[in-house]
Amino acid sequence: MGFAGEGLPASGGGFSENGKFSYGYASSLGKRSSMEDFYETRVDGVDAETYTHTDSELLKGETSHNRDAGSTASTAILVGDRLVVANVGDSRAVICRGGDAIAVSRDHKPDQSDERQRIEDAGGFVMWAGTWRVGGVLAVSRAFGDKLLKQYVVANPEIKEEKVDSSLEFLILASDGLWDVVTNEEAVAMVRPIIDSEQAAKKLLQEASQRGSADNITCVVVRFLDQDNGVVHQQAS
Repeated sequence: MGFAGEGLPASGGGFSENGKFSYGYASSLGKRSSMEDFYETRVDGVDAETYTHTDSELLKGETSHNRDAGSTASTAILVGDRLVVANVGDSRAVICRGGDAIAVSRDHKPDQSDERQRIEDAGGFVMWAGTWRVGGVLAVSRAFGDKLLKQYVVANPEIKEEKVDSSLEFLILASDGLWDVVTNEEAVAMVRPIIDSEQAAKKLLQEASQRGSADNITCVVVRFLDQDNGVVHQQAS
């Protein structure tokens, strides 16, 4: 993914080689992680290993440049009729199944009881500073990087699976730059009438920008093809 120039968004798309889905993306200054290849076996383990590797590489880079930056991620792997979704932080995955918007990832926030307990067990604390924050600083409880809080802010992904069948229409993967200003239901309603995945991703990016999102915005839309007819699922009229 590249940018045409300073501050300009990038977009693109296409079809998978096996013809099972079409995809499109749009991004406005989103930070790209160095993700490794995935394999069909041991998917959960490979997901976890890849996230750990990405975290390690980001920490090395930040240390060498005397910086302390962080990033979140949501990823999806198609393995046969299984859609395996992993995430760290508040980048979110949402599917449209039979017209319904369904979140298939959980935003990792420090005020969630299990996340807060984990942070406190590691010797950290959560406090209110405009929102709930780890150490009064970070508003997510899991992330890549953030070396000064690494003892408390882990990069362990949460992994969920969805069955790929005729009711699964599309998947949206996006950073919090979208979700801060657009609900799951609104995003699905915007994407559903747009058959071209790239145009759908661009629509989400443009809408978030118009609503005043102040964060980086990265959106990916994946439309699943009807294997019986070889076409994308379309909204019923």
